[in-house]
Amino acid sequence: MISVLSIPLDENSSFIKGCANGPYAIKKAFYSESSNMFSENGYNCADDKQVLYLDNFELKSGKYAIEKIQNTVEKELSKKNKVISIGGDHSITYPIIEAYSNYYESLNILHFDAHPDLYNNFDNNPYSHASPFARIMEKSLVKRLVQIGIRTLNNHQREQVEKFNVEVIEMKDFSSNLSLKFDGPLYISLDIDGLDPAFAPGVSHPEPGGLTTRNIINIINELEGNVVGGDIVEYNPINDINDITAYTAAKLLKEIIGKVMDS
Repeated sequence: MISVLSIPLDENSSFIKGCANGPYAIKKAFYSESSNMFSENGYNCADDKQVLYLDNFELKSGKYAIEKIQNTVEKELSKKNKVISIGGDHSITYPIIEAYSNYYESLNILHFDAHPDLYNNFDNNPYSHASPFARIMEKSLVKRLVQIGIRTLNNHQREQVEKFNVEVIEMKDFSSNLSLKFDGPLYISLDIDGLDPAFAPGVSHPEPGGLTTRNIINIINELEGNVVGGDIVEYNPINDINDITAYTAAKLLKEIIGKVMDS
């Protein structure tokens, strides 16, 4: 069983808030009659025997929000469910991985993003959406972190990449023939701004020169590994145009569900 969580948190956003409204907009597009509920690899995402869609849950601010996210994910994992989360800003990934690390040994992460989110302490907020992977790596919660689509590395983050032995495929080096294989359980963290703004204008930090929707779908569908969960984050409806990004996020949600079901 897959549990799909909606996590309306954006208090750790550093620029334009609004990602807390992302889950509602993505689900509205997800259930739209403009498309059906099948992933490209043939799985019916409307199958209630395989996929459970949970309601948004209330979150207090600060450390309490982080703890509630971790506890909620652990509750689903304890039922032997796999979890896919809809955010919300990227800070939600840290407590999710805290929970996952208690249930899966030798966990890997495949991370799509324009930004590496490896700041040691951004804006004096250790839970910033710019820092989740610094928290994850400094606590050794995963054995391997692969980042794709990065196009904003500065000196500090390059030092962090080297310090934590992160495998970064910068956008300038990206090839559409990319083939990835992971040994052990794999978690997919998909920041919508990993896409070029032409495909996903509804983000707080648009960064031109990014991935296409087809790039991401192909990588997900063709990668080798046991996918045990994932998240889609940083969709901001405030900046969207004609719900383009909402429908794109909904499409990618179907593809992640399909990949988890197929793993």
